[in-house]
Amino acid sequence: MAKVTVELPDKHYEVQIESGLLEQIGSLVTNVWQHRQIALISDSNVAPLYQEDVKHRLTSSGFSVKNYVVPAGESSKAWNVAADLTARMAADHFTRTDGVIALGGGVVGDLAGFVASTYMRGISFIQIPTSLLAQVDSSVGGKTAIDLGEAKNIIGTFYQPDAVFIDPQTLATLSDRYVAEGYAEIVKTAALDSLEFWQLIEQINSVADIRKHATELSQRSIGFKARIVMDDEKEAGNRQLLNFGHTMGHAIELLAHGSLAHGEAISVGMVHLTRIFEKLGLAQDGITREINDRLTVVGLPTDSELLNTAAFYDKIKNDKKNKNGKLNLIYISAIGKPKIYPINSDQVQEFFEG
Repeated sequence: MAKVTVELPDKHYEVQIESGLLEQIGSLVTNVWQHRQIALISDSNVAPLYQEDVKHRLTSSGFSVKNYVVPAGESSKAWNVAADLTARMAADHFTRTDGVIALGGGVVGDLAGFVASTYMRGISFIQIPTSLLAQVDSSVGGKTAIDLGEAKNIIGTFYQPDAVFIDPQTLATLSDRYVAEGYAEIVKTAALDSLEFWQLIEQINSVADIRKHATELSQRSIGFKARIVMDDEKEAGNRQLLNFGHTMGHAIELLAHGSLAHGEAISVGMVHLTRIFEKLGLAQDGITREINDRLTVVGLPTDSELLNTAAFYDKIKNDKKNKNGKLNLIYISAIGKPKIYPINSDQVQEFFEG
């Protein structure tokens, strides 16, 4: 079993990665929690595949489990959905000594984590991510969130889980498109991390390759993110490096209204931003092509007609990462060498258009 340890001032937990891990979930949770009532939160895509089996294994290990299912998709990261889950948990007599388990992708993890962090001012929380995007990124680090209208992740908390259990076998039920979507975050992480990690992803030339190397890719990605989070839990410094590609990516993701998945939008954002910094002479010659090639080889988009529109610039100017009229752009000067470039928010269009 591959393991990554996350050690923070007020929290210590392990990320465990192993093929077939869901078959051991009862004993794994027993190692972390005493017997209690568990809210097992999933969505309408994942629940029919795994929820009953996970419930059975937890129940067989002595836990009392209530299944909750929300609609699949970003629209479930909303006040009304969080309020409904909270009300149902209260009706089922959940107390401060009980817990929440997120079983699903990034949306479920964000939503369930938010509910766990706010129910009775915080109850125990475990992540079981089933999508590649969640397995390599969003399940680790403690960010929880819901959206407010088109303002993505604007309401949330920092709330670390007690454990993260990753079973790469769940990727067998994930479509090629969404395996590739998660891979965009791996490319991001490799570009931020090191030439060694980059050389690993240079061996990935298809979605089949991603599936084959999923355990190692997850371990390497989470290992890097854990180091960043341990150094800067609440994004006061270097954690913002993880936003490479996200400022522009979030803008076009919102403007696409569901036609672009999160990782697809981030793929476009990374390439577009890197091209700008390469033209400025601040990034190594040829780095845009390198990143573009690693993304397109698995079918990810790297361009969008939504870029450089008035609505695009409006979204960026109103991004939640804007602070006092300043926006920090994260770029890669060379593989493994991320940099921060601050600009005034009112100069975004001028900067991007040269």
